[in-house]
Amino acid sequence: MIEKAKQMLNLHYGYSSFRNGQEQAIQSVLAGDDTLCVMPTGGGKSICYQVPALVFEGTTIVISPLISLMKDQVDTLLQLGISAAFINSSLTAAEARERIEKAKSGEYKLLYIAPERLESYDFMDHLRQIDIPLIAVDEAHCISQWGHDFRPSYQRIQRMIGNLPKRPVVLALTATATPRVRQDICWSLDIDENKTVLTGFERENLSFSVIKGQDRLSYLKDFLKKNEKEAGIIYAATRKTVDQLYETLQKSGINVSRYHAGMNDNERMEQQEQFLQDESSVMVATSAFGMGIDKSNIRYVIHFQLPKNMESYYQEAGRAGRDGLPSECILLYSSQDVQVQRFLIDQSSEQDRMAQELEKLQLMVDYCYTESCLQQSIVRYFSDEEIPPCGRCGNCTDNRDSIDVTREAQIVLSCIVRMGQKRFGKTLIAQVLTGSKNKKVLEMRFNKLPTYGMLKDKSTKEITDLIEFFISQEIIAVEHGTFPTLYIKEKGKDILLGKEQIMRKEAVVTKQVAADDPLFEELRIVRKTIAEQENVPPFVIFADTALKDMCVKLPESRTEFLSVTGVGQNKLEKYGERFISAISTYLAEHPERRESAEQSTVSKAPAKKATPDSHLETYTFYKEKMSVDEIAEHRNLAVSTVESHLVQCMQEGMDVQMEDLIPDDYVSKIEHAIQQAGGEKLKPIKELLPEEVSYFMIKVYLLQNENKKRVTR
Repeated sequence: MIEKAKQMLNLHYGYSSFRNGQEQAIQSVLAGDDTLCVMPTGGGKSICYQVPALVFEGTTIVISPLISLMKDQVDTLLQLGISAAFINSSLTAAEARERIEKAKSGEYKLLYIAPERLESYDFMDHLRQIDIPLIAVDEAHCISQWGHDFRPSYQRIQRMIGNLPKRPVVLALTATATPRVRQDICWSLDIDENKTVLTGFERENLSFSVIKGQDRLSYLKDFLKKNEKEAGIIYAATRKTVDQLYETLQKSGINVSRYHAGMNDNERMEQQEQFLQDESSVMVATSAFGMGIDKSNIRYVIHFQLPKNMESYYQEAGRAGRDGLPSECILLYSSQDVQVQRFLIDQSSEQDRMAQELEKLQLMVDYCYTESCLQQSIVRYFSDEEIPPCGRCGNCTDNRDSIDVTREAQIVLSCIVRMGQKRFGKTLIAQVLTGSKNKKVLEMRFNKLPTYGMLKDKSTKEITDLIEFFISQEIIAVEHGTFPTLYIKEKGKDILLGKEQIMRKEAVVTKQVAADDPLFEELRIVRKTIAEQENVPPFVIFADTALKDMCVKLPESRTEFLSVTGVGQNKLEKYGERFISAISTYLAEHPERRESAEQSTVSKAPAKKATPDSHLETYTFYKEKMSVDEIAEHRNLAVSTVESHLVQCMQEGMDVQMEDLIPDDYVSKIEHAIQQAGGEKLKPIKELLPEEVSYFMIKVYLLQNENKKRVTR
């Protein structure tokens, strides 16, 4: 059965092999074993139940927690030529009835349902009338009270399974489960713990960074400016912060959407669709956004505020780079975020879970302070696995110079002592140090202190950032009351007395996530045009990995296009010609790209071609007096491929006549352009000619002349 599964993978998804863990999970399911599959976000969990669904007879039921997840997955499956549907609260009662009847008659291979449906006895009776070989429980951590996103409806799944006339295979899937949560999932769904497929928690394409003691908004704006072509998510802890960031970024000219629970349903869906359809490049959101969002081309996730626990952080950060391409996960830390999260935990947690949630928050704070590998810290949280340093996170690659800020620290600490510890916050302290004539400063006679104006060469913002850094280094502490106030810790006393130094690294410089590629941008435009016509998100047409692979392989025939990662037969038939045409047009205008690609692949295995001596086959048809267009149609090749074959034939000395390939009235124009621009490079010649004179014609003319010279020598 696994061979049939591999055939389905290639036919529908365009992949020749399974990713790490997928084959093991699929084999377990096909053998009839209930299985728990734990893979990091972007590891390809959906393949683990979609492929068995294609192999099994009947309709696989997928229990999924969010409407957006269902819609994205069903859209993707329909694009792959796989019959699928969802039933959730976004449908009318009539639409839901129609879909359940179709499911009963076996019209779907996969049916996605919300867990809340299992609270209806009528719906449970409908399920009894469907042939169900497999139940996939997505986001299975929701079943566990020890998980970070407990959903009571998930605990009805086992009752539903027991109610069916024939027990299906059960596959539970999650990305973020500690050992205790995994144990709870297996107990709740009656899965043998030995039937757990655990691939590890490391995401090798993600780079993690924690930025402390810097102006968050300045860092964010600079990062977005450098990565304006890329899609990304910015998470904030509160609705108010989301709204403030949204308005600020909009005023800065950034194409941004927003999402939080305080917006009405229509506005939320409209903003989400803008982001999914690539109409906006940045989504600012609370944690209400994103669980199960299948958008594969998110190049960065930035947490503007501290998340409440590692499970939430890793799930949210893991929405970057689902396509496997390099992506950034950045946490902008400020000590005041701890108090914000404490407040949110206090408001939302049941009393018996409070201590557990606060412990998880402290572990999140510890992550922000660690100087060891960040990816190591994450993996250690979720498992007993020990991995080597990743070599790519902010801590592993930190080579910034350090500067001595001991003097500044002593001045700040002295000022806190003289103003009275645990009395004032960082803003007023910064105003005193800059020599502000603020009314409160003068009324409290702080302008008479020896430290007044001692750092007047800095702005108030620079000093508050410096204070944030000193807090992160645990030389200053924050007393969290009605208003946060500052006091000196033991380590700070040693610095104040000159017993210790403190060094501060220079500010982290933002970077560009992905290098520019003009062809990639052209293919993005083609993808977006098709997506708009079909009313689906662009990543449903092709993931960025497919477009990147096209940029490497430069396919100009159906056979070559089929060799692109993520291109199956269905997508070849639907979209192949449009992408092949775009690539061929680009290469005609930029012949140096083709030459560069050919040179770089000399030592590599050749891409899949029509035949080993394809240009000789083209030459045979040429000798039969067929035109370039006729040969292309007859051989099912792109015109540009046939043209390159004929050029190759001329280079090998075969009898290809210029007169057959260049109209008479273009010959003299090409000759004149070559006289002006020289014959060394094609582009200067092309720029002197009418648009209808192609690079191919110029090459043919130059080769004909070269061959004539060779004959007369």
